[in-house]
Amino acid sequence: MKTFECACGERVFFENTRCLSCARELGFEPGSRSMLALETSEANTYTTPHGTFKKCRNYAAEGVCNWLLSSTAAADLCDACRLNNVVPDLSMPGNRVRWAEMERAKRQLVFTLSALRLPLVPKADDAVRGLAFDIKADTAGERVLTGHEEGLITLNLAEADAPVRERVRTDMNERYRTLLGHFRHESGHYFWERLISDREKHAPFRELFGNETRDYGASIAAHYANGTAPRSGDYISAYASSHPWEDWAETFAHYLHMIDTLETAQHFGLTGGLVARPSVPKVDDFELLFNEWTELTVAMNALNRSMGLPDAYPFAISPKVREKLQFVHQIVRE
Repeated sequence: MKTFECACGERVFFENTRCLSCARELGFEPGSRSMLALETSEANTYTTPHGTFKKCRNYAAEGVCNWLLSSTAAADLCDACRLNNVVPDLSMPGNRVRWAEMERAKRQLVFTLSALRLPLVPKADDAVRGLAFDIKADTAGERVLTGHEEGLITLNLAEADAPVRERVRTDMNERYRTLLGHFRHESGHYFWERLISDREKHAPFRELFGNETRDYGASIAAHYANGTAPRSGDYISAYASSHPWEDWAETFAHYLHMIDTLETAQHFGLTGGLVARPSVPKVDDFELLFNEWTELTVAMNALNRSMGLPDAYPFAISPKVREKLQFVHQIVRE
């Protein structure tokens, strides 16, 4: 995620709603992919050098967003918030804070997907091929399971609590578990349906990931019944070995990790061959991306160790996983 610049020249970040230097209110405008300083002209209408905009309703009324829409737009929700189908019950203590964390991760996902020019249509506009999110908390009558089905991604609000997430990560012996990772993984299932499900892609997909027609429910049940197996060199994670669909989703999520982090590094001048190139999401050369990624992650881990922290990137990419990442890259570029 690159950084942005306020009208006063101060560096600001994707999550900011106000410049700490000049105190101007800020909003992210997806059309220009820029953070804009807002000047009020009338109720919820703000003038900027890029035009006149209004705040997303979830920004103006709920404080869980920071995106803008054109002041003439008929919609009152931004491109990211329009993907919501169900949101948490805000009358419950703590739910607003957790929802804000969820929305922050979702906006970062949408930012990267749009940079990659992947199809991103709300289910409200296309019931068959669209995407939607149910963000829900457990209740006495329902245990919410994170997952994807026919374009609807469900996320358990409890994942927004860092202590809960860390406990689950430890219990499941996972190397890595983040809120953004959940969004990226579940979106991978959605994009399998959008990008791979046509038959001409089946043969190359199955050659790398296996035959996805094997019983999914039985495969997942067997994975959990047998305990979390050690990660094989053929898979980016142990969970990826449970079924080809999960292997794709885990690999797709990892590809987004790579693209977003490389874009950040490029913006700060921390990459070599990418410095004089187009922005990372537009780079076709997978070899260049992967080599830069390898060098960057070594540096990231060394920096963390210097601070006495765990490795930021606790993965070793085998030739097989590299091949899968390259396949994802090729599909996305197409």
